[in-house]
Amino acid sequence: MLETTLREIVPDASLAELGGSADLRQELELDSLDFVELVDRLSKRAGFRIEDDDADELRTADSATSFLVRGSAGRS
Repeated sequence: MLETTLREIVPDASLAELGGSADLRQELELDSLDFVELVDRLSKRAGFRIEDDDADELRTADSATSFLVRGSAGRS
């Protein structure tokens, strides 16, 4: 889900070389609008609202994946 969404926003990004602890904003050069778009699309895909306060949970690939798994598990 995260990879698909990132590819929509940054189609030319080399995600295979992106480490799990790399800062997504910095490594992929996401500006504020890109990041808002990422949060919005992930929220729709995951099926739960991602609050503004949760944005730090999406800073790295590892933390974003953990957050999305926890959020999805909470909906079952």
